[in-house]
Amino acid sequence: MTVLEQLNRPEIFLICGSIIALIALVCVVFIVRAWRMGKKLGMDVQKMKRAVTASATFSILPSVGILLGVLALSGSLGTPWPWLRLSVIGALHYETQVAQAAAERVGIQLSADQMTLQAFTTIALLMSVCIMFSLILPALFTPRYTRRLQGSGGGKKRGGFGDKAMVAMFIGMVSAYLGSYLGDFVSGQGLFTFRGSWAPLLVAGVSALFMALFTYLSEKKNMAWLENFSIAASMLLGMASAAVIH
Repeated sequence: MTVLEQLNRPEIFLICGSIIALIALVCVVFIVRAWRMGKKLGMDVQKMKRAVTASATFSILPSVGILLGVLALSGSLGTPWPWLRLSVIGALHYETQVAQAAAERVGIQLSADQMTLQAFTTIALLMSVCIMFSLILPALFTPRYTRRLQGSGGGKKRGGFGDKAMVAMFIGMVSAYLGSYLGDFVSGQGLFTFRGSWAPLLVAGVSALFMALFTYLSEKKNMAWLENFSIAASMLLGMASAAVIH
């Protein structure tokens, strides 16, 4: 039995599926309680129905990006683990980045033919430990931060800093990826070769161009609905460009 077959055993599906089912049940409970509270407050039922329909509709395409992440990681980590991670607490950019970094640290590539049970254990442990801070830090600091916002009349200044910090974090993450791609390119096949190390740079450029286009349309052309689909659509178009390049 291969490592990938062991990672896809029914027992692992049962464990991960049970956790996901519990989370889904909690979501249903919150939906029911929110609906009942809305009716208790005298909200228009038709408006509530439209809100539910709109939310469900605008959740479909963004979730495609999550599905792509599950499919991408399932080829090396099996299906149950990525399914659990990206269904409960994980984020697409986080899971793929940490899994790749952990694989490199144990001396393998994130692929099925190089995966071992020891490597999977290390990757899964690192993915789990790092994401724990997204639960711990809000529990420790959110109440105090909320009180400060309320005491400062909305806290626009602090909110602005939070936005800048988030943008800076993503710029750093993108720079790290591009730096890795550039390093592979410089030490790779040469300036005039459209194979090997060229592909990640071209795919990143195509994805960035489409993301810029969607941002322009949503902000300048009154197409705000595109904002909900921009990331997933950029990923799909980037993957399509990778297929064309190869």
